[in-house]
Amino acid sequence: MDYFKKLKKIREKHNYSYAEIASKLDISKCYYWQLEHKKRKIYYDMAIKIANLFNLKPDDIFFEK
Repeated sequence: MDYFKKLKKIREKHNYSYAEIASKLDISKCYYWQLEHKKRKIYYDMAIKIANLFNLKPDDIFFEK
């Protein structure tokens, strides 16, 4: 599964909106939407922040087997 699909699934599982996640990450809603829809490249520091938000490791979300 692609990381952007995993990211959406995890966000929805935790009942977060784009705006809530963006607020927690201190980024704009548009920026987060772009990450989740693979319109913007994900950088390691942001991957760590996102993974920490869900108590996961970055590889759990962003590593594609």
